[in-house]
Order: sequence, then structure tokens, then C-alpha cells
Amino acid sequence: MTDLLNIAITLLAGLMLTRLTKLLHLNLPDVTVYLLTGLLVGPYCLGRLGIPGIGFSSFEQIANLNVISTVALGFIAFSIGAEFKLDKISKSGKAAVTIGILQALSATLLVDAALLALHFILGNDILPVPVILTLGAIASATAPAATLMVVKQYKAKGPVTDLLLPIVALDDAVGLIIFAVSFGIAQAFSGGVLSFITVIANPLIEIVCSVLLGSVLGFLLTRLEKLFFSSDHRLSMTICFIFLAIALSSLEFSIGTLKISFSSLLVLMMLGTIFCNTSEFSEELFDKSDHWTNSLYVAFFVLSGAQLDLAVFTQVTSLLIGLIYILMRCAGKYLGSSLPAKALKLDSNIVRYLGITLFPQAGVALGMVNTAQALGSDMGALIRNVILLSVLIYELVGPSLTKMSLQKAGEIHR
Repeated sequence: MTDLLNIAITLLAGLMLTRLTKLLHLNLPDVTVYLLTGLLVGPYCLGRLGIPGIGFSSFEQIANLNVISTVALGFIAFSIGAEFKLDKISKSGKAAVTIGILQALSATLLVDAALLALHFILGNDILPVPVILTLGAIASATAPAATLMVVKQYKAKGPVTDLLLPIVALDDAVGLIIFAVSFGIAQAFSGGVLSFITVIANPLIEIVCSVLLGSVLGFLLTRLEKLFFSSDHRLSMTICFIFLAIALSSLEFSIGTLKISFSSLLVLMMLGTIFCNTSEFSEELFDKSDHWTNSLYVAFFVLSGAQLDLAVFTQVTSLLIGLIYILMRCAGKYLGSSLPAKALKLDSNIVRYLGITLFPQAGVALGMVNTAQALGSDMGALIRNVILLSVLIYELVGPSLTKMSLQKAGEIHR
């Protein structure tokens, strides 16, 4: 009962706060408003009152509603998959792949280099090398959810948007590989063994298995949609397959030292990609799905805001490392997209503004943080605090920067 009341209150608060910001002419993206609403109803504000249904009194209470976030991310990934239509990819495929790889690598390398310099100043006890390698790897990840919501809210269209969404989708696969390699080396530094299976084989297996599972489900969904003549029934079938894909992507198997697992984002993106390229009903169903899931997205971003831990502002070391991490990651994302775009002689707006739209970071990075806890309690806690600080900044500022960049590029119109 309390959980249902909390969900109702979060939805109402998020929606009403968007009206208030419009009345105050603040002109903030809805995503930012939902995140601010989350902070308002979270454990550091209304949650402190301890009134059931009026805010979340603890992070454990928010964690009980994680299924909403999982499902919302699944629908977001499915929607991003629709951006991989063959006619679009034939025009921007080379540029998307090139920039997608280079922007992730440059973010990792710049964060590694800056933190390594800080390591010689602070010492190994405060900033160990495994922490540096892990933070550098996490820097490669970009949050697709906030970016997609800004694009949809303002109906952005143009060269920057056309290239942005495929890059954000590709970033998940590139980030997984970079993280697996860097984290494997980090574990070796902290006393483990550098293994080909953990560093190379397992992440590649995860990507291949995710692509295969998403493809099979996509082809199956296309075939089953043809059995129905009602668009409502087709929509129900689409939603059913999204839930099925989310559930199946949580499975894990081990064959000796080989680990067979799936990335839910990649599975859902592939499901959306295959469906949009093989189904004659895809355009109509993607449109209907967006209308159906809007309230789900509101709840997702409000809950994401409620999970932001303000305690990281009390830790001086985390603040210093976090500030350098944020600045170097932004520099890496910007340079890693603008320089290749210039070399490929792309539109000048892509050169200027694409990198800024890649700043947001959230879900995928936090998933990597959970894996990084294997380094031990002290190093794991430092990594978690730095990423929590960066997510707090990126999620609150990132959507506004994305909106500003798309406006400057002339792809958002009043």
C-alpha cells in the first residue's frame, strides 16, 4: 500500500513541478525537473519527515521500486533501437561507429591520465592505481535515457540528432568492452590474476549473446504481430516482448570459467532494431508505445533523482577526484567527437555540439560501480562516491546542456 502511494505521489509531484517551472519561466527540460522532484521527495528532504507516502525515508525504500526503473530502461532502449533503420544507418553508419568508439576511448584515456597525475601527488594509499583504471573505464559510458527524453520532448530533428542516437546506442557495447579490459587489469594490480577469459572472452560473449537474443526476439515479434488485425493487440504483443526481453536478459550461466550473460540495454536495442526494420507495423507501434510509456518515464526519472546521494558532498577526497573525473570525462567526450567529426568533414554543428550532448551519465555507470565493488570495500567505496557525485552533476546539468546544444544547432524549434 505504501509503495503504491509513493508511486502516485512521485508521479503527481513530478508532473506538477513541470507546470510550476513553466509558470516561473525557468524553461528547464522535463528530465531535469523530474530529477529535482526526486531530490525533493528523497531521503534528504521530504523523506526526513517520516510520513508514509510523503517521500522516501530511506534508499532501501526506493530500491523496492527498482522494477520500475528496470522496465523503463527497457522501453527506452527499445525506442533507441528504432534509430537503427537501414536507410538512416546507410547515411551515418561510418561516422556513428568511428565517433562512437573514439569518444569513449578518449574519455577513458583523459580520465586515466589526469587521475594518474593526481595519484603521484596524493599517493597510492589515497588514490590506488586500480581505482584510476576503473574510473577511467566507467568514464566511457553515456546515459541513453536522459538524452532520448530531451530529443523526444522537444522533437529535435537534424544532423546532430540523427548521429547522436546511434552513438548513444553503440556506446553501451563499446563501454562494456573498455570496462571489462580496464577492470581486469585493475583486479590484477590489486592482487588478482590477469586472465584472457575475464578481460576479453567474457565481455565479447556478453555482447554476442545480447545481439543474438535481441535478434531472435525481434524476428519472432515481427512474425507474431502478423497474426493480429487490431493495433491494440499488436501493441500488447510488443509490450509483452519487451517484458520478456528484460526478463531473459537477467539470466546468467557459467561454463567453467566462461560466463554467459546479457546486457539488457543491448538486448532491447537489438529487439527494437530488428523490429523496426522487419515489421510493416513498427512505425505505428513505436508511436503508440511512446504514448503508453510516458508516465513510466516520469516515475523512472523521479526515482533516479531520489536515489542521488547528497552525502558525497561531505567527503573532500571524493570531491577533488570527482571534480577532475567530471572535467576530464567531458573533455574526452567533446574532443573524441569533435575531432573525428572534423576529420570526416561532417556538418559544422556536429563538430561544435555533438560532444556536449554525450555528457549525461547514469544507469550503465552505476551498474559498472556495482561490479567494481569486487576490488574491496575501501577502493569500492571511493569509486562509488566519485561516480555518485558525477551522476548527480551530470543528471541535473546534462539534459539542459543537451537541450542548449540542440537549440544552438537549430534542431529544436519553438
